[in-house]
Amino acid sequence: MNEAGRTTGDRLNELLAESGLETLDAAQAKSFEDYLSLLLRWNERVNLTAIRDEEGILKRHFVESIACAQALPANIHKLLDFGSGAGFPGLPIALCRPEIAVTLAESQGKKAAFLSEAVRVLGVDAKVHSGRAETLGKEFDCVTLRAVDKMEKAVQTAAQLVRHGGWLALMTTENELERLKLAAGAQFAWAGVVRLPGGEDRLLALGERKISLPA
Repeated sequence: MNEAGRTTGDRLNELLAESGLETLDAAQAKSFEDYLSLLLRWNERVNLTAIRDEEGILKRHFVESIACAQALPANIHKLLDFGSGAGFPGLPIALCRPEIAVTLAESQGKKAAFLSEAVRVLGVDAKVHSGRAETLGKEFDCVTLRAVDKMEKAVQTAAQLVRHGGWLALMTTENELERLKLAAGAQFAWAGVVRLPGGEDRLLALGERKISLPA
């Protein structure tokens, strides 16, 4: 709590309101406070995110991931966060959309260990896959990708993990979008993009995998 008596959750809700997003209830706000505290502690010894200050994490990682959670279509029950890293956007989705069972796929051992601890501390309906996502051997209602290494190749792999009628959710930039759509393949029909808070031309693109593939 800062000098004015405001909590980190209060500050996060201010940023959400400024961005035109739905604010969090008290329990969700407390969970994000716990998430931030854990992230800051681990980031001192494990390179989870290049953004290390509280305000930067709130603005860039939390608000952007919450915007994604709020924009995802209804009727998503199983979601894969491909290359989850420090848990963005998968953990915020699990916190904001408790009806969704989230799998956090992360091949780097130290980051996967952080995710396992975060799932335990936050008590969310999520599990961690400490390995490459393509080894899961299953399909999902939605697969999210954000700031993944070799993004174009990752999109090609992630696209195969989306069930027919499911969604591929790409958090990227305007300049990269068309290249990533091509990587996903012709089986996806793309809805209008959602502009993400924070500028830098960042957006969320949602592609629905067609039930019938073109001949």
